[in-house]
Amino acid sequence: MPTLYHAPNSRSDSVLTLIRMMGVTDHYDIREVSIPRQDGSGGRDAQNPHPEGKVPYLVDREDHIRERGAIMLWLTDRHGSALGRPVGHPQRGRYLSWLFYYQGVMEPVMILDWAKLAHPAIEASLRDTPTMLAQLDAALAEGPFLLGDGFSAADILCAGPFLWFGDQAPNTPAIRDWCARCAEKMA
Repeated sequence: MPTLYHAPNSRSDSVLTLIRMMGVTDHYDIREVSIPRQDGSGGRDAQNPHPEGKVPYLVDREDHIRERGAIMLWLTDRHGSALGRPVGHPQRGRYLSWLFYYQGVMEPVMILDWAKLAHPAIEASLRDTPTMLAQLDAALAEGPFLLGDGFSAADILCAGPFLWFGDQAPNTPAIRDWCARCAEKMA
């Protein structure tokens, strides 16, 4: 049975949400571990096999998967979930793009913005908050969710920081409305 290492009120919450929404909770051993927190609390848990002591971390026999986007892709592919887009699906590329855009652009840009760190090289490579928000707005102009009419794991992943930080996160009216739709689906 695959094991998901999880810490409550952390990035791994979105993976648990996906597992719950897919109805496959009983297919996973969910192990709660402690992690170092940004406020200085917590600490590295010897029971957590993640090389950096982080969560989420998914272990399936000899296979080890880290990073939320990769875990969500693995889960939706493994279970053939409607929350993913299988190989051959006309939205597969868009689905993959949003999973990777989150990991490679959204989260780093939001962290840098929160830390008030800016540099032309960062903005040229990762982009900046207004560009990231414009990408979300453009996608949401085509439908209520990132892939149009269908809610997906990409919505769970990408809406996460906006839902977690609420009004403290940079957003637009379209993003606020999308987050409300996502929160309703994930409830």
